[in-house]
Amino acid sequence: MRIATVDIRCCHHREVSLAEDTLLGTSNRDGFEFVVYTLTTEEGLSASMFGFAGRSARGSGELAAAALKPLLIGRNALDREALWHEFRKVDRFWSHLPIYSYGPADVCLWLLGAEAAGQPLHRYIGGCRTEVPTYLSSMFLKTADDYVAEAVAAKAGGYAAYKLHPPGRSVGEDIEIHAAVRAAVGPEFTLMSDPVAFMTLDEAIRYGRALERLDYRWLEEPIPDENFSALRELSRALDIPVIGTEVLAKHPYSVAECVAGRVVDAVRADVSWAGGVTGVLKTAHLAESFHMNCEIHSAIFQPLELVNLHLCAAVKNCSYFELLCPREKFEFGLASPLPVEGGIATLPEKPGLGAELDWDLIDNATVAQL
Repeated sequence: MRIATVDIRCCHHREVSLAEDTLLGTSNRDGFEFVVYTLTTEEGLSASMFGFAGRSARGSGELAAAALKPLLIGRNALDREALWHEFRKVDRFWSHLPIYSYGPADVCLWLLGAEAAGQPLHRYIGGCRTEVPTYLSSMFLKTADDYVAEAVAAKAGGYAAYKLHPPGRSVGEDIEIHAAVRAAVGPEFTLMSDPVAFMTLDEAIRYGRALERLDYRWLEEPIPDENFSALRELSRALDIPVIGTEVLAKHPYSVAECVAGRVVDAVRADVSWAGGVTGVLKTAHLAESFHMNCEIHSAIFQPLELVNLHLCAAVKNCSYFELLCPREKFEFGLASPLPVEGGIATLPEKPGLGAELDWDLIDNATVAQL
């Protein structure tokens, strides 16, 4: 099971794009940038996975290839733990890669092991369940009516919950939008809020207390994840659970103080930004030791989302599987749709990922191969 080759494709998918305002004016309007890693063993077994690429697939791919090929080639694909720690050392000594660089490589290592064992990834990790309730998570929308329409559709579609990313023009307007959505879906449907980091502590306390009155399930990243002192004060001031850590680099070590010191009430991790399957498992098990949830965060691209789903099924301390809305904007990368029906995600039982990547799309989107 020694790794013979590491191939990284740099891709630009122009067929689907997001309106500029859905990411507060920062989106790439002409498509999605991503990378695809493929690890092949000396025996000819291979595994491939999408990776986040930020603003530049070429830039992300070049950085990853330079650091990861020397680390991985010639190594046993089953030595995931050793490679995890060696990557940390390589990264510290002047690689300093983006937080999303190692995740796809680690996922490929896990998929190679699962495929060799003839097991679906979630069972290879250690199965906990085979169905996971799913919620929809909005982009940044313009008006209360836009959020109401999505939330009502989510409820009608059988989803377990709906999460708002409010526009953030003012705390008062955001609270009004949350109130409008609660009035539209009724008191029983689960709602969450993720204002994405740009509030002051005083604003977050006011905002959180309003969400408590509206019976929202959790408040996510109202203050930047690295602002431990303010988040700790916020968590103690509010009854609604405060959730964070999704953008902290170096999981699980960076998250340990947040868990042990109750900086937040629950943590976030995903296979893209937390260092692959290994990173998510370490963070989830750390949180579980403190009787805290690790809510799996969307990884945007469907192949990565499917790996997230396997993790949701392999750990106990995660409530939901998250999907970005509108779903049709993000439904690319797999040869078949994600196994979500009526708000329930059902785990695949085929070995490894349990689904094929859409190689026609990948071939058409490839702009460089490293």
